[in-house]
Amino acid sequence: MSRDSRERTLTSKLTEALTSSLNLSEVFTNAEDLLFRQMPADYMALCVSRPGLRGDYDWWVTKMPAPFLARYSELAEHDFVRCAVMRERNKVLRDSEMVTHRKVLERSRWYAYCRELGMPLEHVMSVLLDVKGGVHAGLTFYRERRRPFSMRDQARLQELTLLLTQTVRNCRMYGEVAARGQVLDAFFQHRATRCIVRVNPFVEMRTPPTTALLMKWFHRSELVMPSGLPTVLVERLAMLAAMGGAGAPGLDTWERAGEERSLAGLDLRVTFSRLPMQDGQQHWALEFQELPRAIPVPEAWRQILTPREAEIVSYVLQGWDNQLIADHLDLALATVKKHLQKIFDKLGVDGRTALIVKASLLCRGALS
Repeated sequence: MSRDSRERTLTSKLTEALTSSLNLSEVFTNAEDLLFRQMPADYMALCVSRPGLRGDYDWWVTKMPAPFLARYSELAEHDFVRCAVMRERNKVLRDSEMVTHRKVLERSRWYAYCRELGMPLEHVMSVLLDVKGGVHAGLTFYRERRRPFSMRDQARLQELTLLLTQTVRNCRMYGEVAARGQVLDAFFQHRATRCIVRVNPFVEMRTPPTTALLMKWFHRSELVMPSGLPTVLVERLAMLAAMGGAGAPGLDTWERAGEERSLAGLDLRVTFSRLPMQDGQQHWALEFQELPRAIPVPEAWRQILTPREAEIVSYVLQGWDNQLIADHLDLALATVKKHLQKIFDKLGVDGRTALIVKASLLCRGALS
């Protein structure tokens, strides 16, 4: 078997392992050996966290010493890996791209601490998976030997980034309810919605509001009978299935802008999720969301605001109220109000309405 054939086989097995369950611990147990075969290393760690919440680190690890995890929150500010990947989300970085010189790494508090643990981490490669919903997941590989990660290692991990992001997203979205029952039942308990679970071209289950939503957004001529799914979504699903579910950036979502008067100001977003197989059948979920068309955050504002403040502004421009923002970001309502007051002061507006009007004018070029 050629090297290309071996790599395709390994990638196929890894895709299967990463979509084998909705339990994150089980997924990484299944994928551990395959990941190490793709990116040879001594240690691997996945950390899921909510940016801005100090000490909120949920670790899914392989072979990492317990003290490493126990003291991470107090030493996180010294972790040059964390600082580097936070600046370039979804991009795989090697240590040579994180620090200006090898001596900088060796003089770091983090490097010294790892040696104190008897875990000399000489080389590192990491990526910050932007899972959305106020959640990040950092996947990091460490080597004890003076053998740097290669550009080939980096490229392999970069190719997996989308699939890894989808894996963490699906486990967090559906894992809790799936633990209480079958995967299919879990989808219909999930608070989001309008969704379709499709087992094969002839078998699908949908939540009651879904049919009405499809008829609202698609003309009958766009629907494939007898399933009633739009042709464009059937074709996208077939493409993802042929690609093993990993796809490419942007392929796991599809959007349509509302053009008719009744849909003005709305967008329809469809998210495709590959679920674990059951009884030998591959399951896919299509979730449908109607979203208010948001005014983008003006680029000039991003130079003034912190990343968290810019994120909150983006939700205000989507029409979200304070409570919804607080729930989505897992913040106290009072914290959101404090953020907003700082935002209003920085931007020179006296409230939400003025902020929305000013953003709209800036986007149309009416203000300089």
